[in-house]
Amino acid sequence: MEIVETLLPGVGIRYELSTREGRSIGLVVHRDGEVDLFSYAEDDPDEATDTVHLQAEEATALAELMGAPRVTQRFADLSREVPGLVSARLTVEPGSRYDGAVLGDTQARTRTGCSVVAIVRRDDVVTAPGPDASLRGGDVLVAIGGEAGLHELGALLDEPA
Repeated sequence: MEIVETLLPGVGIRYELSTREGRSIGLVVHRDGEVDLFSYAEDDPDEATDTVHLQAEEATALAELMGAPRVTQRFADLSREVPGLVSARLTVEPGSRYDGAVLGDTQARTRTGCSVVAIVRRDDVVTAPGPDASLRGGDVLVAIGGEAGLHELGALLDEPA
C-alpha cells in the first residue's frame, strides 16, 4: 500500500491512501497535534465526503489503538536512507538577538552548516528564504543539516538581544 505524504507549510502534513476496495482516505496531522480524518467521493477524488476532527489527545489514543509504534519505526527506518541529514523546526524567541533581524544576520550556514529552507509565520510560509528575509519573534525556521549543527542553530536563535 502506498501512502502519499504532502507537507502543508504552516499547517502540518497530509497523508493519503487508497484501500484495497478502492476507497480514498486521508488525514491531516496539524502542527498542534490535532488531526482531521476524511474520505473522498468515489466518483471525485478531490471531494471530501466525510470529515472527523480529533483533538490531540483523541488522535494519540486512536494512533495507539492502530499501532503507531510500527508506523513510527517505519518512518525512522526511512530517515536512515540519508545518514546524518536531519530536519528541525526552530523558533525565533521573542526578544532574542534575531527578533527583528534578517536571516543573513544569523550566518546560519557558515556558523552551523545548516540551511534554513523555510520560515513559517502564523499561516504564511516563505520557502527558500534569502538572506534578506525578515525574522520575527515566534517565527518557526525549518532547517536541515547535521544534528549537532541544528542544536547550534537552536542555541544561536535563543541568544538574548
